[in-house]
Amino acid sequence: MNREKQIVLAVAVLLIAGTAVALGYLKRHQKLGEPGVQVVAVPLFDEDGNEAASETVFLPAEVDGYESESVPILRLVLNELPGDTTFGQREYQAPDGFRIRMTAVLMGADRTSIHQPQYCVTGVGYRIEREQSDVIELANGTEVPVRKMFARGVFRGPNESVIKRNVVLVYWFVTKGSLTAAHEERMWQQAMNQLKTGVLQRWAYITCMAECEQGKEDAAFDRIMEFIRQAGPEFIQP
Repeated sequence: MNREKQIVLAVAVLLIAGTAVALGYLKRHQKLGEPGVQVVAVPLFDEDGNEAASETVFLPAEVDGYESESVPILRLVLNELPGDTTFGQREYQAPDGFRIRMTAVLMGADRTSIHQPQYCVTGVGYRIEREQSDVIELANGTEVPVRKMFARGVFRGPNESVIKRNVVLVYWFVTKGSLTAAHEERMWQQAMNQLKTGVLQRWAYITCMAECEQGKEDAAFDRIMEFIRQAGPEFIQP
């Protein structure tokens, strides 16, 4: 190995070592920021009725035009995500049977609680047909950037029956002082804020999902948008 290659290798090793030291220092000295949602002392249960946590992310029980009920979190999800993740999940039903399931996933010190929503959607068997960005103005004037996703899936039901499902998913991310629908922007903000202040932003990932008939996705989105406009001021605290 000639001298030039030795110098390049040495610089590369120093950069790697320096980065590892810096990341280790940040992890040991980081402070966890405030969330942009409210955490309440309400127990969380799994699908078998077992208490999984003593706290949940607050989601409003009352939204005009909808009845709601708390929905348990699957044990598979609880086991897959870090132990310091906080969840919230409710299902809302309108008089005509239209249902919206809202889920909140709030990270703790382990940032791996939050990941790209597309992984979850395709991971459970849906094919994403269309995506686009939008902005929803809440009843209190707050503008929430969202990403809407239309997806379809074919699943096996009882006795090998075929079940076709069309869903509309609307999602965004929120932390104290910031809202975004872009996963990359969220990660960039998190990294820059931690480098500048030593504070790890505590992001929450919020989703609203509804099933609909094929061809009626835009109408379903309009209903979800109106739902978020009403419900948002109750639990979003950017």
